[in-house]
Amino acid sequence: MQLDDIKISEAIIERYMKKLIASLDVDVAIAGAGPSGLTAAFYLAKKHKKVALFERHLSVGGGMWGGGMMFNEIVVQEEGRKILQEFDVDTKKWQQGYYTASSVETVSSLTRAAVKAGTQIFNLISVEDVMLQKGRVTGLVLNWSATQIANLHVDPLTIRSKYVIEATGHPTEVLKVIERKSGKKLSTPSGGIEGERSMWADVGEKSLIKNTKEVFPGVWVTGMAANAAYGSPRMGPIFGGMLLSGKYCAEQILKQLK
Repeated sequence: MQLDDIKISEAIIERYMKKLIASLDVDVAIAGAGPSGLTAAFYLAKKHKKVALFERHLSVGGGMWGGGMMFNEIVVQEEGRKILQEFDVDTKKWQQGYYTASSVETVSSLTRAAVKAGTQIFNLISVEDVMLQKGRVTGLVLNWSATQIANLHVDPLTIRSKYVIEATGHPTEVLKVIERKSGKKLSTPSGGIEGERSMWADVGEKSLIKNTKEVFPGVWVTGMAANAAYGSPRMGPIFGGMLLSGKYCAEQILKQLK
């Protein structure tokens, strides 16, 4: 068979547009494809919810790819290890209470599981605003990441969702938009983003589930974005809490969707 260059382009454009159009109205839209965002996406899609996940970078996985200081190993505690076992990720005991895993295998496994469960992942797309109606976030406003990098004035497109998950990590990009534009308070002590504190893995890990909550009507916060929103410490290259936060977030949204 002789390949036709135009047919190749046509196939990509047609399939992508079909996927994008099908994701304009979803149950849950997730901003940020780091470990907590991918984990939440998997557990939601596994329960047959319509999930679209948007990542501004070329690659998904957030900070997990680089492990600790570009040593591509991560650490999880026993609870996090149990979640990785669900994704068939190989973990190795280092000392009592500490397990290591390949960051490359972990990100690859989380991504594959989320996609196979039905999540639609769109990379190179940034969330620049939210749809805010009657005091509730009802969707996301999207643009190509390249337009922001090049500082081009290009109008965005919107998608509707029943719930939004803020999983952009340290930057808390979605919450910053809500804080700036809504004129309303978040469910934090100050009503605004408290900001992450310095490294303290033990406290940071223990704070994650407590901070994983509906921070604004229609918006749940998970992972490092949760700790940044509520003023808890960062954790570094230990990721059990990120996985647990993503799973817990999905479970709570599933209850509300019922």
